[in-house]
Amino acid sequence: MSAMWQGCLADTDYFELRSSGGYDYGVWVTTPPGYDPATTPAPAVYVLDGNWAVGMTAPLIVTQLDPMQQIQPYIQVSVGYAGEEAQHWARLRNRDLVPPGEPIAQELIDAVEMGFQAGTTTREEADAYLAELSDTHADAFLNFLTTELHPRIERDYGTAASGHGLFGYSYGGLFSLYAWLSGSALFESVGAGSPGVTGTDSQVFAQLEEMGDSQRAARLHVTINVRELLGDLAVYQSITKNTATLLHRLTSRSGAVTSAILDETHVTGLQASFLSYLRTCRAR
Repeated sequence: MSAMWQGCLADTDYFELRSSGGYDYGVWVTTPPGYDPATTPAPAVYVLDGNWAVGMTAPLIVTQLDPMQQIQPYIQVSVGYAGEEAQHWARLRNRDLVPPGEPIAQELIDAVEMGFQAGTTTREEADAYLAELSDTHADAFLNFLTTELHPRIERDYGTAASGHGLFGYSYGGLFSLYAWLSGSALFESVGAGSPGVTGTDSQVFAQLEEMGDSQRAARLHVTINVRELLGDLAVYQSITKNTATLLHRLTSRSGAVTSAILDETHVTGLQASFLSYLRTCRAR
C-alpha cells in the first residue's frame, strides 16, 4: 500500500484475488499492532463491503490496545471489488450477499425508484441494481470466503486455528444471517448489522424453519437502528420489523444470540454496529 494510504490504514496490505467463478475481489488485510504470527497468531475477522467499510472499520483495530475495554486480537480481512468493477460495488454486492432465490420486496423496488426520481441514480443504474437481485449467489460467495480466500489468509498471515469471525452490514448483514443459519464451520462469531431482510418471505425464514430445534455453535450478534424503524422510509421499517421477528424466533431457541438497538440511521450505523459486534463477541 502506498505511503499516503498507509498513514490512514496502518498495518494494512492490499491484494486482488480471482475466484473460481471468475470474479475479481479486492482484499484489505489489517493486522493487529505489533502482530507477530510466530508468537501470537490471531484469528481473522472477515468484513464485507470492503470498498465502503474498510475506512470505517479497519481503524478500530486499535481497540485491541484500549485499556478500558480490550478486544481480543484479530486480523481484519475486508473484502470488496477490484479494478473497474470497484465503482459498481453497490450493485455487485447484491449478487454475492443475497441468498439464492431471495424475493425482491416491493418496498425495495419503491426505494430504488425513489432514488431515480430524486436524481441520486440514473435509470440505467437503478435497473442494473435490480437486475443483480434477479440472480443471487450468496452460497457461491460463502464458498469463496471459506475455501478460497481463507486458506490464503491462513497461509500468508499465520492465523490462529480457531476464533474466526464474520461481520456484514445491510445486505452484508443478510449474508451474515445466511452464513450463520447455514452452519458454516469457519466462523465462531458472526455480526449482522441492520440485515437486509426486506420481506417476510425472505430465505432466512425458510432457513430458520429448516434449522428446526437444532442449535448453532457460533455466536450471533444482531443490531438494528431505531431511526430506521421510526423514519419514513418503508424499506428500512420493513428491515427492522422483519429482523425483530427473526430475533424473537432465534432467541427463544438459542442462548448464543444477542442483539442491540443503536441510535443510528441505516447509513450511519455501520461503524457503530461493527463496534457493538466487537464489544459483544470479541471482548477479553
